[in-house]
Amino acid sequence: MPQQAPSTPALHETLAAPVTDAHRREADEVAALLGVTPATGLTTADAGQRARAWGANELAEPARRPQWLRLLDQFRSFLIGVLLAAAVVAGIIGDIRDAVVVAIVLLINAVLGYLQERRAERSLEALRQMLVATARVRRDGLVREVPARDLVPGDIVLLEAGDRVPADGRLVVAASVEAAEAALTGESQPVAKTTAPSAAGEEAVPVAERTGMLFMNTALTRGRAEMIVTATGMRTEVGAIAEALRTEDEPPSPLTVQMDSLGRRLALVSGVAVAAYALVALIRGEDLADLALRAVALAVAAIPEGLPAVIALTLALGVYRMAGRGAIVKRLASVEALGSATVVCSDKTGTLTLNEMTARALWAAGRHYDVTGEGYGTAGTVRSAGPGQPAELLDAVRPFALCNDARLTPDGPIGDPTEAALVVLAVKAGLDVEELRARTPRDGEVPFDPADKYMATFHTGPGGRTRVHAKGAVDVLLDRCTDVLTEHGPVPLTAERRREVTEVARRMGSRGLRVLAAATADHADAREVTGLTLTAVAGIADPPRPQAREAVALARGAGVAVKMVTGDHADTAAAVAGELGITGDVVTGTELARTGEQELAGRIEDIGVFARVAPEHKVAIVRALSRRGHIVAMTGDGVNDAAALRAAHIGVAMGGTGTDVAKEAADMVLTDDDFSTIVRAVREGRSLYDNIVTFVRFQLSTNIGAIMTLLVTVLAGLPAPMSAIQLLWINIIMDGPPAMALGVDPPRADVMDRPPRAPDERMLNARRLIAITRSGAVMALGTVAVFAAARHVTDETTAATMAFTTFVLYQLCNALTARSEDGPVLGRHQLHNPVLWSCLAAVLVLQFIAVQVPFAHDVFDTVSLDAAQWAICLATASTVILTEHVWRALRGRWSPVSRGGPGVLPRGSSA
Repeated sequence: MPQQAPSTPALHETLAAPVTDAHRREADEVAALLGVTPATGLTTADAGQRARAWGANELAEPARRPQWLRLLDQFRSFLIGVLLAAAVVAGIIGDIRDAVVVAIVLLINAVLGYLQERRAERSLEALRQMLVATARVRRDGLVREVPARDLVPGDIVLLEAGDRVPADGRLVVAASVEAAEAALTGESQPVAKTTAPSAAGEEAVPVAERTGMLFMNTALTRGRAEMIVTATGMRTEVGAIAEALRTEDEPPSPLTVQMDSLGRRLALVSGVAVAAYALVALIRGEDLADLALRAVALAVAAIPEGLPAVIALTLALGVYRMAGRGAIVKRLASVEALGSATVVCSDKTGTLTLNEMTARALWAAGRHYDVTGEGYGTAGTVRSAGPGQPAELLDAVRPFALCNDARLTPDGPIGDPTEAALVVLAVKAGLDVEELRARTPRDGEVPFDPADKYMATFHTGPGGRTRVHAKGAVDVLLDRCTDVLTEHGPVPLTAERRREVTEVARRMGSRGLRVLAAATADHADAREVTGLTLTAVAGIADPPRPQAREAVALARGAGVAVKMVTGDHADTAAAVAGELGITGDVVTGTELARTGEQELAGRIEDIGVFARVAPEHKVAIVRALSRRGHIVAMTGDGVNDAAALRAAHIGVAMGGTGTDVAKEAADMVLTDDDFSTIVRAVREGRSLYDNIVTFVRFQLSTNIGAIMTLLVTVLAGLPAPMSAIQLLWINIIMDGPPAMALGVDPPRADVMDRPPRAPDERMLNARRLIAITRSGAVMALGTVAVFAAARHVTDETTAATMAFTTFVLYQLCNALTARSEDGPVLGRHQLHNPVLWSCLAAVLVLQFIAVQVPFAHDVFDTVSLDAAQWAICLATASTVILTEHVWRALRGRWSPVSRGGPGVLPRGSSA
């Protein structure tokens, strides 16, 4: 009879929280606390009662903002706030047309940002693949399959190799059990599990060392297990990490900070311009209504209404390009933020490495071999370091193939990753493993036991003799060996030969390899694992991704530091870091726990590898780097990475191997799980920032020119040469298409040859502000000169139309000057952006319509111009190119145009 559970009130009182210290208790004690007998499990009624008390075994969905609030979020920029204020003022004073136009532009910008975020969200929904659908449990004394969400604390769950663990639980039965916990702890190798409790003590036991426990969303790679569910849903280790994400604040992206700063400065410029105009107008006794209309025109002139929309479109184009290259961007500003990154903190397992165990070195029959090929593919060779290929090689690796439960299939390996690596090694050495196993069937075995550290299998050979094959730890098998295989056959295992084998194993271990030995023996009838002949020693590792080496080098060349953050052992992590070119000290999680925030921030620059870290350590690392002024990108695929992904300026999750918790926390998801995609994203982000700076310079020079034009005419006692609607036409239609075209300029030739920009660098530094003011002054003087001269030879409306047209044509020429900050303005590089030339042609056509087509006259307050008047406007507008060209020549700022190919701008033209 099963043990009766207490009544509902007592049960709920006892089990309101998971058994948090189950790893320290014996299995029968945990069973007693949870009121269950493992042999029979819970009753159906008891399970239902507990389900009502604790709820479903699933992670809580993060609270989602209503769609209408997410749309309103697009209006939170200070710059957009200034524009909204200008629209409101225009509406109050009766200038409804201008107010409506500004409102429409802002709505378009908001819709663009909202739609992109929704599209990224829908793409991520397709990647959701987290909890297992069902679980095998023992209830009412019977084994049955139930939905994983229906599991409750106290359930007895039955697991086999290949099963995913559906909840946290204390092991009751563990027959040769190993579990892959990389997604939770970062440990690349499967962890051996037992029913023994963790050692008693006051210090907390890291999750990676709780060998008597299984955890939700890890997987069994070997053996058979039964566990008592101790925690479900949000009470699991995975759930604790997911809950922590809710309290993490997302830092603003560098672009958001820059644009808010720009908005405040533009508001200040607008305020000063309006105040200056109002003072002069009041002194001159102008009508208050006219003064208000001119004030709105000045505000419109000072604020680039089209800038938010252009930025949104440019970022959206970058997002589109990244999607085609294996990355889904959840927030528009994330691409630019990654371009600002100064440090990438990367998980090791599955991100920098293949997460596929691979034999890298072999010592067999007294010879050293190099093993080529990576992962579970059988392409590769076993090459002797010396001359020739001894026949003993096949005999040496045969135990690795037969004393092995893993199989290779077209869909990937089945079984323990380390055993799969040994099967691949045997195939590369020349064995047909499947044929060998069929010809030499197994008729007995000694299962792997973590305490014994070896596995052995028995096979009946000719004459009824028993052939034993074994593999395991080198020191353990050496104690069971009497001989060692050499090129000349088996020879006695002398003390000298034992030292030789031990030294081979030590050297492999120093390279961060997991070392296993193989041995065999032929007995008359006894099935004993003694009197063995040692045949081979293999070194196995999770190899770096081939493209990761190049990606790390490219990042280093671009001034972006790469730091490895892993739950793996320090020696293994250091070895992989050395292969990838990641330099710096190696620090463990234990050391981090003893290090204060200030001390960590002080030495963080010198650390290259963080090993055996817990999730809270990763967050501390990100925060320490942020305190040093770094823009931090965090990559990862496991649940253990999620909190740090949220804490970083930009989090990058893996779409293929990544958990949903990590994807939810990240700003960007890599569908190809390729670390090199991150480097391409850095390049894309830098290029986007360069282009944003280019069109900000372009648009602001237009605004400065418009402000100066209006102020000069007021000070000179002239009427306004342009109306508010004309200024809106210039800022949105005339500036918009060229600015968008500047936003798709190809990357500069030196984009990955320069260090990241300083996090506190202003988008508009003193040099750029001077260049903007210079161009604006040229445009203002030219426009006012055309307006003043035309008033003497023609009527007021024609003069105003010529001033309006001159200012528009100035934008066409200014777009060419804005593409670079150094070197000649004109050159072959200007031909490498056909989109820009198409936009300039479209702008010219639109202005022609606004001036020459009669129905547009009433809308834009224009009249038709003749050919001579058009020529005057065009000649005047070209002065902005001429003056900038002369200015750069006089300053000695020439730099040769890079030969980087189409789309390359002069070096030094970066933003």
